[in-house]
Amino acid sequence: MGHNYIDRGISGQTTSQMLVRFRRDVIDLHPKVVIILAGTNDIAQNTGYISLEDILGNLISMTELAQTHHIKVILCSLTPAYDYPWHRGIQPNIKIPRLNAMIRNYAKKHRVTYVDYFSAMTDGNNGMRAPLSKDGVHPKLAGYKIMEKISSEAIAKLVGK
Repeated sequence: MGHNYIDRGISGQTTSQMLVRFRRDVIDLHPKVVIILAGTNDIAQNTGYISLEDILGNLISMTELAQTHHIKVILCSLTPAYDYPWHRGIQPNIKIPRLNAMIRNYAKKHRVTYVDYFSAMTDGNNGMRAPLSKDGVHPKLAGYKIMEKISSEAIAKLVGK
């Protein structure tokens, strides 16, 4: 694909964990752009309960840190999930759209690029379309291709390529 990307995502991590390592894993690398896709593991309560407002606060902190260091930010919607196989019944199908709206509103208000994976991947019931995921949460190659196209277009607009 020819992109000069560095993947610093760690499966299962929450925004609080990402924020702790943001300086080392992003700022110290001096990228032109950072793509921040996070929050579903918080909603899944991987490290315990956290409010949607506190998840957004962590995303805002990462955004502000990046901007302070002249790194352009792309904030991403969370991908759809109707339920989490490892923690059933906590209603990600309701919480993810709410958090996505909060992220989108913040991005608009603060002139931060926002990309919407959710709309491109939803089954219409706030779950992920079956061909895009084996478990309804984690994308397969087909899902990642959709995400790559959306992200690549946003990066091109930001850096003028």
